[in-house]
Amino acid sequence: MKSPVPLLDVVTRYILKRKGKQMRPLFVFLSAGLNGKINESTYTAASMIELLHTATLVHDDVVDDSNMRRGFFSINALWKNKIAVLVGDYLLSKGLLVSLERDEFRLLKIVSDAVREMSEGELLQIEKARRLDIEEDVYFEIIRKKTASLIASCCATGAASVTDDDEIRQRMWKFGEVAGTAFQIKDDLFDYQKHNATGKPGAADIREQKMTLPIIYLLNQSSRAEKRHIISTVKNYHDDQKRVAELINRVEAAGGLRYAHEKMLEYRSRALEILQGFPENEYRKALYDLVIYTTEREK
Repeated sequence: MKSPVPLLDVVTRYILKRKGKQMRPLFVFLSAGLNGKINESTYTAASMIELLHTATLVHDDVVDDSNMRRGFFSINALWKNKIAVLVGDYLLSKGLLVSLERDEFRLLKIVSDAVREMSEGELLQIEKARRLDIEEDVYFEIIRKKTASLIASCCATGAASVTDDDEIRQRMWKFGEVAGTAFQIKDDLFDYQKHNATGKPGAADIREQKMTLPIIYLLNQSSRAEKRHIISTVKNYHDDQKRVAELINRVEAAGGLRYAHEKMLEYRSRALEILQGFPENEYRKALYDLVIYTTEREK
């Protein structure tokens, strides 16, 4: 990551200080170990994934106008949007160049597919946010592209780094896709868990006018007039704590949280079922535990 541009080095050092759990590279290494012997190609895949993921976080903070990330100031909060966008572009290009410098064209194709899917998912969400009356199948399509495709690419590149078997790679992609969907539903439930713990609305998704599964379930149980009121709260009153708290209480009373939790468990079961089709070893056990952790974590 060393660069002749001093500003870029300063920003990169800041990013490295605040890196997260690095769960996505974990999926790469465990998927590789499940299907063969971890090697230099596996490290290339994990590096690509982490650079890509970091780039998307930097860009997301600009898109969402967010000033905080993992308890620290975001890049755009400290250096403004223009620099944040350029740093995100730089990280993305470095991730793609890592594969080209090592002639890892199969890894490049898998990760490039994920970049395309993530961009489409973000744009689909923005497009649907104009009306907010989102159907459940559209919600699942958004999170499949936005979140699950990156987890899928972790598992597929891990497998591709140790085997040329396309059928194994495709099965690992599917495993990552359904595990990633469960992961995102769990993320959607955090706002409500925070509200229940403190009595105050977390409501980050509502403030950003994102229609998550618990609210979509409530909409499907509501009359036309009630739907209008719910959509109006998200669209026009998302900063009104009283209206938001009332909406969260209605979601819970209607069974929206229970429904989303059940859907999460359904996707988790599908992921674990795919995993059962692979040879039993320490990597399969670790992937099993990682999927359980991603759906039971508290933060």
